[in-house]
Amino acid sequence: MPNPFRARATALTLTTALLLSALLAGCTDDTEDEDLTRQKLSWTDCPAPSDEQGGGNAPSPLPNGGEWQCATMKAPLDWDKPRGETIELALVRARTSGDASRRIGSLIFNFGGPGGSGVTALPAFGEDYAQLRTRYDLVSFDPRGVGRSAPVVCEDDEQLDEYFQQDATPDDAAERTEYLDETTDFNEACEKNSGKMLPHVRTTEAARDMDLMRQVLGDAKLHYFGISYGTELGGVYAHLFPRKVGRAVFDAVVDPTQTPEQGSLGQARGFQRALDNFAEDCASKADDCPLGDSAQDVKDRIARLLRDLEAKPIPGVFPRELTQTAAINGIAQALYSQDFWEYLTEGLQQAYDGDGRILMLLSDSLNGRNENGEYSNLAAANVAINCADDRPRYDVRYVERKLPEFRAASPLFGDFLAWSMLSCTDWPVRGAAVHPDVSAPGAPPILVIGNTGDPATPYEGARKMVQALGKGVGVELTYRGQGHGAYDSKNKCVQDAVNGYLLDGKVPASGTVCS
Repeated sequence: MPNPFRARATALTLTTALLLSALLAGCTDDTEDEDLTRQKLSWTDCPAPSDEQGGGNAPSPLPNGGEWQCATMKAPLDWDKPRGETIELALVRARTSGDASRRIGSLIFNFGGPGGSGVTALPAFGEDYAQLRTRYDLVSFDPRGVGRSAPVVCEDDEQLDEYFQQDATPDDAAERTEYLDETTDFNEACEKNSGKMLPHVRTTEAARDMDLMRQVLGDAKLHYFGISYGTELGGVYAHLFPRKVGRAVFDAVVDPTQTPEQGSLGQARGFQRALDNFAEDCASKADDCPLGDSAQDVKDRIARLLRDLEAKPIPGVFPRELTQTAAINGIAQALYSQDFWEYLTEGLQQAYDGDGRILMLLSDSLNGRNENGEYSNLAAANVAINCADDRPRYDVRYVERKLPEFRAASPLFGDFLAWSMLSCTDWPVRGAAVHPDVSAPGAPPILVIGNTGDPATPYEGARKMVQALGKGVGVELTYRGQGHGAYDSKNKCVQDAVNGYLLDGKVPASGTVCS
């Protein structure tokens, strides 16, 4: 199954709130096709999100009365054939709220995933970037294969319900066979329904799309805010187009030096660290922690719940039951933000009493399922992009050898993340590289922010990104906090540093620490 913890978009926090209440080579400066760079975008009122984007309502007007506008941009299906067949990429923008004479240009966002819709995420979080809008048009997009941008489609809603109910931590030969069969069925459905797109969803191609976007929007430089997987996309762009980078911020940083195995192992440690922090926070509240008498007691009770669910699931969101796998997903989703710890506490309390609804709603959010039982194409795009990017392919014997290491990293998440390495087994497209190349000699400073409590993109990845970008490019900033990402924590120190750089070009001292 696709690795749902890979580098998930912050847009999932919105879904939860609603539910609960290429071998990289060469550096070039411009895209090759002059015709596409001269296209004119037709901006109109945004429609309601498509099923692939997650459904829902059209974005509400901005607080000051401004409107969100949407457009489509043509890009080559195959960047090796730039004058060949094209696809349409969905864009969204909010025009600058400030004096036009002080406008810097467009600030392009990618919120992560891979597989998250930027067209739905940016309006959902637009108020968080109001200060940045004083000097930029805020712009985001659905990357190729995502949402309205030639979406990858694999299984239907009914099949996905079954797929996400499977036992993703197989304990014996029969369970392993069933797990592999489910993975094979999913991957074959992707090839059957979207085989034409699968070779063309690599991050290198999305980066070339962004450079085309830069030119079509009329910007000499790409000003960029990448979050989670968006930091990998930004790093790949900087490698391919170092002299076209403008002011850029990477927040919740993916370690670009890791193999998929190392990334999954790092996430096992990261989510375990976040669970430890959650348990310690609860236990520190004296008599107010309903989950246990100590941090270890909290974790022991969670472990017992998961063992019980493997033997006997409990009622979840009717007619589905909360399985062990769904509970693991739900716990992980709640660890993406400290704001969700209260939901996790309530969800665990309910589960101990035989009611799995809250944990299942959290799991649904992580998997891109809305309250109507409809899935976005988040899971399909996630596995398609990861498998197109990542060359390593793992088998059952390899995973079995690695299980002790994963379990040592996380007793709760280790098995799940180890077995998720089989997602790309027998994938029809060869992966591009062992890991992305983000070296960007000649690029201007890029602000790289690591959060010490980040479960999905562990803190250590920020320094690895700084080193990989190269001397004089990466500027490291540390946020001592919890959750996935730093800017949206609303920490004043972090936001002042980011706003000062993006708005006024003030580069903070590398090594700055915010808490």
